[in-house]
Amino acid sequence: MRIDIPPGTLPARDHLLAAPVASATSAGAGAAAGVPVLDVVVPVHNEEKDLEPSVLRLHDHLVRTFPYAFRITIADNASTDRTPRVAARLAARLPRVRSHRLEQKGRGRALHTVWSRSDAPVLAYMDVDLSTDLNALLPLVAPLISGHSDLAIGSRLAGGSRVVRGSKREFISRAYNLILRSSLAARFSDAQCGFKAIRREVAQRLLPMVEDTGWFFDTEMLVLAERAGLRIHEVPVDWVDDPDSTVRIVRTATEDLKGVWRVGRALAVGALPLDRLARPFGDDPRDRELNGVPGGLARQLVGFCVVGVLSTLLYLALYSLFRLGVGPQIANVGALLVSAVANTAANRRLTFGVRGRGGAVRHQAQGLVVFAIGLALTSGSLAALGAASGSPSHGTELAVLIAANLAATVLRFLLFRAWVFPDRTPQERSADLRADGTGQTEGTDRTAGAAGAAGAAGIVETAGTAGAAETFESAGATGTDREPREEAR
Repeated sequence: MRIDIPPGTLPARDHLLAAPVASATSAGAGAAAGVPVLDVVVPVHNEEKDLEPSVLRLHDHLVRTFPYAFRITIADNASTDRTPRVAARLAARLPRVRSHRLEQKGRGRALHTVWSRSDAPVLAYMDVDLSTDLNALLPLVAPLISGHSDLAIGSRLAGGSRVVRGSKREFISRAYNLILRSSLAARFSDAQCGFKAIRREVAQRLLPMVEDTGWFFDTEMLVLAERAGLRIHEVPVDWVDDPDSTVRIVRTATEDLKGVWRVGRALAVGALPLDRLARPFGDDPRDRELNGVPGGLARQLVGFCVVGVLSTLLYLALYSLFRLGVGPQIANVGALLVSAVANTAANRRLTFGVRGRGGAVRHQAQGLVVFAIGLALTSGSLAALGAASGSPSHGTELAVLIAANLAATVLRFLLFRAWVFPDRTPQERSADLRADGTGQTEGTDRTAGAAGAAGAAGIVETAGTAGAAETFESAGATGTDREPREEAR
């Protein structure tokens, strides 16, 4: 995993402002100077037939309906037909269109490269066949422009979407999203929809973590963003299947499963510095200080209770297993030791939001001290029970241990919160992030964060300039999305 992430946290989301243009007709070559608010990337590979009509249709739609300055970027990734010449002709003809040429194939590589180099504050992409209804574009980017969300995706599986496609595409899409939900605990509804947008400062932090350069790029980006706590806005879309699309099921499914395994493993071992993607303290309203209530206490209590219940069940199962061959004291020590290690690791990640491997050994050592206190409580309870009743039944032993564990649990939470994983100020967190150049940072990720960017070589920019700035008005609509044309899912 790439971990060359700029240090520090993301800035607070701001509403993007733009100066109004005089009129749509005046937004020609003379008015096209300046930095656009939106950069729409259209990745293409051997699309000489559909590229020109699709770009003209998209350009006309944006000129008529989009109230901000925009740019359309054609990202040609290693086309071998006339696509580069068509893209160059469009860039020369339309001042708000430009073209990039990549000598290596891969949709993810094309998006990573163009997004990394773009100066627009909002970055989007859509597939060239425009299967998605373009009326969804403004609702897609509006939450990013307003500062409400970090990423936005079109969804064919959300309520309110209207989709026309064959049963094979429908099965593949739903099966893939089921795999993501069951294996990576993904909560977004549609990873494959080729209709997405992201704020540039988020992309600058998130993209260096994304390794895939093909079709899994979208999924990996969304999973990491969601795990980092970024806000992902979903737009139900109207989507009509492209009859010329081809689906290479075996190859695509194999690559996707490899990607799911790779990302899941990286998340499980804490190899990704997701705490570097946090928004500043206070950007999340759940982190605002309340009189008499420590920050994040409610969430920590819920997480600790869930982990505690699971740890107690693990402890009781282990104790019952060990009691088949050893006495109660040895069985208690063994069960408590194993469950304590698992409990500390789970609370470190889930309850107190510590990411990465930094400080893990120290946390486990401190957890063992807490374990020793719990051992004293439970062992003392067993000793007292034995002295009082002589030979208690197994059920009586379990009842006493449950009561002792409840007392130990309360003490464990207090020690974890005050000693093992204490709250730190935003300045202390930022200092830790700057000091840790390996990406394996120790820190709490209470809010969540975003992205990174790294450029790719081998690009030729042929033409194009940015559009004029305009003011933003409210919008609402549903859109649609398309599936990739070649090697699509």
